Parts: sequence; structure tokens; C-alpha cells
Amino acid sequence: MIEVGERAESSPAIALNLSITMSTQDHAAPDPKTTPEAGKSPEKKEKKRQLLGIEPVEKQHELTLPDKTLEYTTHAGSIPLKDEFGETEAEIFFTAYTLTKASVPRPLIFVFNGGPGSSSVWLHLGAIGPQHVVMTPDGFQPPPPYRLQANASTWLDRADLVFIDPVGTGFSRAIDKDKDKKFWSFQGDIHSVGEFIRLYLTRYQRWTSPLYLAGESYGTTRAAGLASHLIDLGISFNGIVLISNAMDLRPVFFGRSDDLPFSLFVPTYTAAAWYHKKLAPELQQRSLTDILAEVETWSERELTLALMQGDRLSESERQTIATTLAHYIGVDVDFVLGSNLRIDISRFCKELLRTEKRSIGRFDVRYTGIEALAVTERPDFDPAVYAIQPPFTTTFNDYVRRNLGIETDLNYEVISWAVNKAWQWENGELPTTAAALREAIAKNPFMKVFVAQGYYDLATPHLATDYTLAHMNLDPTLRDNIQVKCYEAGHMFYLDESCLAAFKADVDRFLAASWVQSEGSL
Repeated sequence: MIEVGERAESSPAIALNLSITMSTQDHAAPDPKTTPEAGKSPEKKEKKRQLLGIEPVEKQHELTLPDKTLEYTTHAGSIPLKDEFGETEAEIFFTAYTLTKASVPRPLIFVFNGGPGSSSVWLHLGAIGPQHVVMTPDGFQPPPPYRLQANASTWLDRADLVFIDPVGTGFSRAIDKDKDKKFWSFQGDIHSVGEFIRLYLTRYQRWTSPLYLAGESYGTTRAAGLASHLIDLGISFNGIVLISNAMDLRPVFFGRSDDLPFSLFVPTYTAAAWYHKKLAPELQQRSLTDILAEVETWSERELTLALMQGDRLSESERQTIATTLAHYIGVDVDFVLGSNLRIDISRFCKELLRTEKRSIGRFDVRYTGIEALAVTERPDFDPAVYAIQPPFTTTFNDYVRRNLGIETDLNYEVISWAVNKAWQWENGELPTTAAALREAIAKNPFMKVFVAQGYYDLATPHLATDYTLAHMNLDPTLRDNIQVKCYEAGHMFYLDESCLAAFKADVDRFLAASWVQSEGSL
């Protein structure tokens, strides 16, 4: 998941945290033990956090699928990250799956989600691991209590898997607040996850395995950065799977005086309107892919040129663009004119179903939220987030203790808003790791990349991904190294059963094509 660029008013979790902090500071009574004497400054002594601090727990399991049975071993626990003096600064929690009886060296895939501030639980229990959360067939929330079931689309039959929770997520923690700053930044994150990968390869003797990365959302930013960082350390990858791409954040970030996102988001607005049957009949009766091809061309050409003119756009041209845009995204032309032709995510999520007093999801436009009022500017909350988070939180907290053998009272941070809010960008600039990926491919031309997107994703729209890939300045001889596939679902498109099955088949083909074995088979 990616929250970069979100306004505070549109993120209830962040707003709640701020409210609690302010209330505590305003009303808490002073502690006589910590109140300094007049004229003296108190000495601050940073408290050390409780870490998981256990060697990885090893357990044996068996997964029965319709066409096969997989016997596998899990290792779940933490690996400490130490400074140059051997002092522990943080630890990273991971869950690893390896087939118990493997006749040939198997690929090894390191998997993580994004945020920043997200644990790996979404890909772990949603798409890739041997167990997955039971949702409805279309990927919607079922009634509680929630449960897991065998994942017929697990990647474990093709590769060994390591799910990584970066520092501040899951059970992973820095030793104290001062160390948080070291890890809660773009470069700090790249270096710490890179160091974890080096340590894992060493401890589990996997240096000569075919290596892969799989990241979702901000995890794609991390994956591209890691590919560039680690190849300079002698660690190269056979392939990378980028899920809901955000390698470059500018195309998905609504910054001031930047018109780029306003044209890149339009096709996904069209997909939302088509799904909710808000388009005119002549558009509604067409297939989604057919209408998207038309809208993408119009948005990249006519709309982009119009937005570039700014206040120089004539009134007649403004009216023409507004009429077409309203037609394509299922809203009133006055709303488009009132928005100065620039439709913000949150306003659109509120506007499309305003007359029904409903909003649509940012992470998946198919989800609808029940609004308190129809007249507000932005949705009360993202219905996609609140429909997905409880099933994954509940099932993983049970699974990690009951199945993986981790005994701890520590809170598993499924999503850490503290990390997201405190995240630091180097020089205050949003990262552009597509250039880092281009460099990694140039240095290792054998590395393949598979990019998977959801048509109903407003967090990382598919046209923004196309824009990013088209601006990598990748040499023509290397362009076939990158494949792209879109699925008819949202940011976590794999929650839809049909999309999950299609994704699995696509990944199987990708793994087979990106690693030619000398013997045996995947």
C-alpha cells in the first residue's frame, strides 16, 4: 500500500493519532519524578525497546492442493541489524518457506509490501504464501470471523519464499526512537533491507540460488532501488516482480503546479465510472479495455495539451475539454469546470456516487463507502482499506503464533502510520527509482521484470505506470526485458479469485523464462 502524498484530512488513522497526541500533551498531569527543578534542564535517557530477540523458529508443514502435496519448512523470526561496532540497532522479522525435498537448486524470492510503513502481510496471506485469507470470490470482505485456507495459487511450488517486514512494521523494530530516523527514510530503508538480504543469503547458504524480488506499491520503489544498490555489492537478480507500480512517485502524487497526474488518472476514473454504470449508454455497452484505449489516447494528447496551456486556454477550448472529460468519467460538466479541468482523487471518489450518498475506494474503486453526508468535499474514509485490514490483521496474528510458532505479546504492526508520517525523503525530493532500475538492467542485462497492475487502482493507476516505463530511457535492446499485465481489480488485484489465478499463471511463465536451468524443472 502507498500513502505518500495523502492529505491528513483524508487519512482518519493519521488524524486520530494527531488528536490523541495533542490531547495527552494538553491535559496530562506533570510527573514529579520527571519535572525538572526551576532553571535546570532534564537529562533525556532514551529507553530501549523490547525486541523480538529470538532465533528463527523452524517448523514442518504440509500443503495439500487439488493436484499436488507440498512438504515445506518454515523459519520465522528476526535477524538483527548491527553497526560497525557489533551493537544491535534494529531487527527485521521475516517468514521463510522452503520445500523440504527439493532435487535441484530452487529460485529464492524476497517479498515485501510498501507503505512506507506496511508489513508484508498483504502479499504473504493475499497472493504468494501457502495460506491465504478467505475473501468473497470478487475480493470483497466476508463477515467475521475471518479464516485462512490453502492457497492453490501459491508461488511455493516454483520458488522458495522470504517475506520481509522492514523496520517499524510487523515485529521489526529499531532499538530506540533515535534509530528510527536511520531506517525510516528512502536510503535507510534500501540499505537496511539490502543488509537483511545479504545476511539471509549468508545464514541460509543461498548465495548461488537464482534470486528474485517481489514488491507491491512502495515496495516497487524499494525493489528497483535494491536492484541498483545490491548489484554494486555483487548481488544480482534473475528477475523482479513489480505489483501496483510506484517506482517514480511524481506521476501518482498530486503536487502543486504539477498537471501530470491529472491526465494520468483519467483512464482509471473512466474504469470506476464504467464499473458503477455511470457512463452514457454508448460508452457503457463497450468493453472496459476498448473504452480505456480510447480514453488513454485522448488523455495523453488533448487533455495534456489543454492542461499545459493553463490560464491561456480559451473559454471555448475549456468548454470542449470539460464536456469530453465529463463524458468519459461519468460526472457533471459543471463539476469538471468547477475543478478547473483538474480532477483530484478524493474529490472524484466522493463525486461519482454523491447522489446515492456513497463514495468509492482509492485502493479499489469497486468498493463503496456509506457516507454520513452527501454535501462534503471528500469521502469520510477509504472503504477499500477498512474492508481489507480486519481480515488480514486477525488471521495473521493467529497464524504467526499458532502455525509459525512465534510466542510474543508484541504488537504486529500490519500498517504503521507512525512510520508513514515520519518518513524522510532525501533532500525533500520524491524518489525516482525507475532510473535505478534502468541502471540495474544495463549492468545485468539478464534480469527480467514483470509489472502487474489493476485497472481499478487509484493509488497507482495503470497509465501512470505506462508513463514511468516509457520514460526510463531504456536501451531498445533491453526493452523486451520488461513485461506488463493489467487485471480487472484494484491495488490488491489478487484478492479477486480469477485475477489471482491469472496472476499465478503469468508469474509461472515469467519465472520459467527468466531462469534457464541446466537440469530439472521449476
